[in-house]
Amino acid sequence: MEYHGVTGHSDLLRDADTKAIVNANHSDYLKYIARRDARKKESEKTVNIEEDLANLKSEMNEIKSLLKELVSNVH
Repeated sequence: MEYHGVTGHSDLLRDADTKAIVNANHSDYLKYIARRDARKKESEKTVNIEEDLANLKSEMNEIKSLLKELVSNVH
């Protein structure tokens, strides 16, 4: 494989055959992977919180409905 430097990016190389960009700095690559994983985890956390909130709203509406029914049966 033959690599050429990417203009303006000292840590990036371009594969001459596939034209793919390759990161030559392993520590920067690992930092990127860690940031990507952290973003993914945060996104999943947000989705879980939104689902929990929707469930709580549904349960509160059910409780509200049951309380109204209970009050109307007492009178």
